[in-house]
Amino acid sequence: MFHSVFTIAIILTVSVDCGRILVFPHDGSHWVNMNTLIKELHSKGHHVTVIRAADSWYIKEHSPHYNSITVDFAASGDEAFFKLFVSRQLQIRQEKCQFWTSFSLDMELKKRFSEMHRKICEMVVHIIENQKLISSIREAKNDVMLTDPANGGGVLLAHYLALPLVFNVRWTVHGEAHFSIAPSPLSYVPFPLALLTDRMTFFQRVYNMLFYIVRLFLYRRIVGAHYSALCNRYFGPDLDYFELFQAADIWLMRVDFVFEFPRPTMPNIVYIGCFQCKPPSPLPADLEAFVQSSGEHGVVIMSLGTLVGDLPPDIDNEIAAALAELPQKVIWRHTGKRPSTLGNNTMLVDWLPQNDLLGHSKTRAFVSHGGTNGILESIYHGIPIVGLPLVFDQHDNLSRMKYRGVATVLDVATIEKNVFLEALQHVINEPSYKINMLKLSKLERDKPIPPLDSAIFWIEFVMRHKGAGHLRTKSYKMSWYAYHSIDVIAFLLLVVLLTALLTFAVIRYICCRACMKKPFEQD
Repeated sequence: MFHSVFTIAIILTVSVDCGRILVFPHDGSHWVNMNTLIKELHSKGHHVTVIRAADSWYIKEHSPHYNSITVDFAASGDEAFFKLFVSRQLQIRQEKCQFWTSFSLDMELKKRFSEMHRKICEMVVHIIENQKLISSIREAKNDVMLTDPANGGGVLLAHYLALPLVFNVRWTVHGEAHFSIAPSPLSYVPFPLALLTDRMTFFQRVYNMLFYIVRLFLYRRIVGAHYSALCNRYFGPDLDYFELFQAADIWLMRVDFVFEFPRPTMPNIVYIGCFQCKPPSPLPADLEAFVQSSGEHGVVIMSLGTLVGDLPPDIDNEIAAALAELPQKVIWRHTGKRPSTLGNNTMLVDWLPQNDLLGHSKTRAFVSHGGTNGILESIYHGIPIVGLPLVFDQHDNLSRMKYRGVATVLDVATIEKNVFLEALQHVINEPSYKINMLKLSKLERDKPIPPLDSAIFWIEFVMRHKGAGHLRTKSYKMSWYAYHSIDVIAFLLLVVLLTALLTFAVIRYICCRACMKKPFEQD
């Protein structure tokens, strides 16, 4: 009887603490991060509902960790296009001096991104206008919206449903997240993608400023019209769509200051860098046997991300030929045609357990495209990097690692066997790379609370308190001139000018009076 009562009490206690979480994710590699949070939330007893498009790349309709709402709408973008885009970028970089071709491809990418955001807005309209669907979402009485602001669908839907808002974020629709919410002095805060550090020369600061202005203009051009129209449709013309982003309760930032350069931040930004990293699990038997066969030389891991399973044949052959000359064994995620120069020391796999391999004691180096997830896992496990950046933020991510002395970076489009081999041998055999990376690893692991636990705490905090308004600054509601105190500076300058003019007038008046009295005094 006692055990039955105790069990019921525990169940009731858990049910009180558990909440309902509505998730509007971003597809592609961003889903990897979001799914990690969802699994942990589910393990804590929370009920998670994921909104997904019918053409989703990676977000499964059925999962043991969440229920899904599949919207009969194609809004996830064209995965085939982005894969083709990567290969075309490599081709242009190989040809060199093809400015017009590169410009045309870049414009095509911007067009595709604009189209993707337009479809997301249409998907939100489809959800809201479907009375049965929106009513069922309301009736679920969700406690919070968890979303990735790389698209704005979750942001606008949260405002429509009057739900507290938590971001799982590094990028928003306007670029890197800090620049959307935190003070970001361009004198020492490098704009991502500019490939700069926090120690800039005068001309680098000029470049940083111009790069920021141009990028912000492009971001607004690409997404602004779509979200403004949607915002105007449901919330009226007086509400700027980006204010809804800036009004989010908590920003779970997927990086930290082991990766980022020091910069100002805000009280509602919570740093959860490496939250997806964890101690390695045992490898599958075939991989473990291959790794153990490497002996004292160890293994090299190579993966170029979810969008790139293979490279053009000539590049693949140069890379394979270099890998064949290493004394190390190599595990290479490769889904294309087998390179003709592949050595016996290299295993090709369709998929690899990246975290577990990076955490293996025999791993010596990681050949990476520079995605944030892979870089953070390398830092966590202390594995130096040979970078082969392809597109998007990868060049900037790897330039940060190069600056910290834990990576060397090559141009994959013009790679040549001897250059790649030399870079690999240098990173593996030069102790400073490993030493510097182990220092970063110690910093990354030395935290009072595991990042994943911190993320879950703050999501639950928002659920308990129906938001986190006390942590939100109201600066986003200020005009640009008020935010930068231009009006105050102008007022004070006016006061100084008027005071100076008044003082000058008084002195001039006194001097004139004195000059007028002198002749009479002489008489």
